[in-house]
Amino acid sequence: MGSNLLLHNLDFLLISLLGSMCLVYADDVLTKDEQIGLLFKAKRMCEGNIISKQIFPDGFCSPEWDGIVCWPEGAPGELVSTACPEYIHDFNHQGLAYRRCDNNGTWELAATNNKTWANYSECAKFFPHYNHNHEKEVFHRLYIIYTVGYSISLGSLMVAVGILGYFRRLHCTRNYIHMHLFVSFMLRAISIFVKDVVLYSGSAMEDMERVTVEDLKSITEAPPADKTQFIGCKVVVTVFLYFLATNYYWILVEGLYLHSLIFMTFFSDRKYLWGFTLIGWGVPAMFVTVWASVRATLADTECWDLSAGNLTGIFQIPILTAIVVNFVLFLNIIRVLATKLRETNAGRCDTRQQYRKLLKSTLVLMPLFGVHYIVFMAMPYTDVSGIPWQIQMHYELLFNSFQGFFVAIIYCFCNGEVQAEIKKAWNRRTLALDFKRKARSGSNTYSYGPMVSHTSVTNVTARGPWLCTSPPGWAPGPSTATGPCRAT
Repeated sequence: MGSNLLLHNLDFLLISLLGSMCLVYADDVLTKDEQIGLLFKAKRMCEGNIISKQIFPDGFCSPEWDGIVCWPEGAPGELVSTACPEYIHDFNHQGLAYRRCDNNGTWELAATNNKTWANYSECAKFFPHYNHNHEKEVFHRLYIIYTVGYSISLGSLMVAVGILGYFRRLHCTRNYIHMHLFVSFMLRAISIFVKDVVLYSGSAMEDMERVTVEDLKSITEAPPADKTQFIGCKVVVTVFLYFLATNYYWILVEGLYLHSLIFMTFFSDRKYLWGFTLIGWGVPAMFVTVWASVRATLADTECWDLSAGNLTGIFQIPILTAIVVNFVLFLNIIRVLATKLRETNAGRCDTRQQYRKLLKSTLVLMPLFGVHYIVFMAMPYTDVSGIPWQIQMHYELLFNSFQGFFVAIIYCFCNGEVQAEIKKAWNRRTLALDFKRKARSGSNTYSYGPMVSHTSVTNVTARGPWLCTSPPGWAPGPSTATGPCRAT
């Protein structure tokens, strides 16, 4: 009973949708085939150890593989224990599994089904029966959160990229970098959706929830699956990790660009654009390629979404480094903003307005710099039944999935010149339609109401409003970061 309950809950965990939730722990989830592959390896090792030993004491229960655990020999009348296996990914690895050896030297049978009795209750302590429905609800809620979040972000970012690409007056180095960032968010969202479909399809979830201990034992009696069938899965996981990494590095590029505009007296946008592009797309390609090569050589499991020990550091460390560097840049820029505000408001008594301006500037910069990544970065992951884990997952999923939407809102839709360009395009379209309508009616009188004439629109276009509204209190020097787009 305990082992059946364990596998029922374990199977749900194995195909849960946590693969796209965590910051850089995106490969810490097993698929059904991957778990079976680990069981095959454990079975082969167990059988090899039994064959190599060959001689066992008379009257003892013989060692054997039961489909999950490799049991040692047992003395007559003894309760034999063995550690919960680590190759069952979500077991309680500090617990023990138990069997009893009868006085006649055979393993004790369960009275209900006449099969060998085993107690896996300690291994299953992470998955109590009364909590299973609650855990399932938590996973479903998390899935809904990040699916809705990434869908909204993807749609808004597509519109933002279309706007910045359509209007030629918005073409400048700063907006090129914004567009690269938007595209990286879009590719991250798409790769997450593809990864979910390939690794965690609905049919797989239903199949796994019907698996029992005896089913898993019978599976290990069959030959292992051909590794070639996992090539697509490996490609999907690798591409997902690459786009995940590029997103973090384009966030870093945004921070480096803004920091350079503030602290470098002479800064050539065009000169550094190619360097920024190399950082955003090239650096992640380097360490993800290294990870894939090492993984294929040293830990070529069925699908690469399973954590392979220290190999995850190959891509985790560069991503965490980018997050920390960007946070330092953010703090330095906020320091400069605070200094400029104090200098600008020197001698004034209203400090509350000064603090409000600083707070507004900080809130505007936070999504761009990905400051929310720092909050739980050093916090270790706990078991899924814990409240800290649930708080962490809800926080990460909510902010990670909606970050692209926030960035599109702040740096495109709320942008002064973007709004001006859209209004001018709409006015030109309305003006053209009005001309056609009047021409068809044969009238020589044109009344545009509150609309400006074509000449005045042209004059406004020549002057050009500011593209990116400067944060409150931004000084003339740093304001080049948010000045109008020039021909570049």
